[in-house]
Amino acid sequence: MKFHCNFHSNSCHMKTQSFVRISYFLVSVSSFYDFCPYLSVSLASTYTHTMESTQNQDHTSVSYQNVVVMRHADRLDNFDPCWASTAARPWDPPLFEAGRLRAFQTGRSLRDTLGYPIHRVFVSPFLRCVQTASEVVSALSTVDAAEVKVSVEYGLCEMMNKMAFRNGVAPKDGNWGFNITQLEAMFPTGTLSSNAERVDKELPQWEESFEETRDRYERIFKELADKYPAENMLFVTHGEGIKVAVSSFRKDAKVYKVGYCGYVQLRRPILKKDQSFVTGEFDVLTDSDQTGVSYNTTKPSHQ
Repeated sequence: MKFHCNFHSNSCHMKTQSFVRISYFLVSVSSFYDFCPYLSVSLASTYTHTMESTQNQDHTSVSYQNVVVMRHADRLDNFDPCWASTAARPWDPPLFEAGRLRAFQTGRSLRDTLGYPIHRVFVSPFLRCVQTASEVVSALSTVDAAEVKVSVEYGLCEMMNKMAFRNGVAPKDGNWGFNITQLEAMFPTGTLSSNAERVDKELPQWEESFEETRDRYERIFKELADKYPAENMLFVTHGEGIKVAVSSFRKDAKVYKVGYCGYVQLRRPILKKDQSFVTGEFDVLTDSDQTGVSYNTTKPSHQ
């Protein structure tokens, strides 16, 4: 006997009825873990954050993991063309002052509209992403920012080739000069994660191809989510990362515009039995033009 276990749903807004149907299915195939090689299983015994869930008679709980993927805010060199000519690190511009405000306001909007908490934030090492994350985290937890844990992740970095950088600004010696300790000091007090191990231990090689970049983003999204299946996350990255977040999990979509602080929401079902987590596929919850990201599709959203 062979089971095809695919918990991916085309509906992005599952209601209570969906939980009941899934739970009934699990009762009828309570031993499906032994037959289903298509879902990734992670062992976890120390997670303390919980999400909305339901539980059946077989003690299998069904919940959802939420991931928000966001582009950084307004970068300075797009508003001051002369900045790069005198900058010590012309490949790594900071935020324009209006960008800091945009990032904070976006964080406030997320706090007020998401309907679930963000537990972990992972950030590209580029300065504009770190500064964006700092403002967003401050806004997410205005009472106790330490409720959110933040980490720098190399795999969320910019596309490392000449398509993503202005002519002549990339370091000629290949030394990008990221001081991770200094970058981590920019996060709000108490938010730095003390136990998060980076998925990618170093930056990608210079002149990675467009296809390699897309593969990297898709891989890093999945691997970070799989490390913490019981937690909701925010990834602060670059424009190409947002495009991948949409097109990887909605195959009929083609992104044509990503604004500063544009973001998309992803969600997947998580099935837990004892200390094992079985993960479904991510759905894209965000419609085109809803949160600063525009894309075309061949099928209507939320079928």
